[in-house]
Amino acid sequence: MAYVKILNEVRQHDDQDWCLCFQECTYHYSPTCSEEGYRFIWRRPDGSLQPARGQARIPSVICIFELLCKAYREGWLSKKSLEEGISMLNDVLNKTCSSIGTRPSSE
Repeated sequence: MAYVKILNEVRQHDDQDWCLCFQECTYHYSPTCSEEGYRFIWRRPDGSLQPARGQARIPSVICIFELLCKAYREGWLSKKSLEEGISMLNDVLNKTCSSIGTRPSSE
């Protein structure tokens, strides 16, 4: 089991309610093994974390992008990371659209 140190965090909102968070973390697996990474995790109304064995229900894709944008504006998610993600999404959308000949309809 890993010990997780939160380096940075953005929250979906500041209400006293359940809140989806995006965190930059260091995962310490042993005294000699650690890795940097990111996670989505819920905070309870009392501010404590709700770990869910690696799973956090994310209400919508928009929530993901909102949290990524907040992290970028706070300065801890790099422009390069966002650009690489956008490029990947564009590649997927272009391949999907070209394979069927039309753009997918928005829902």
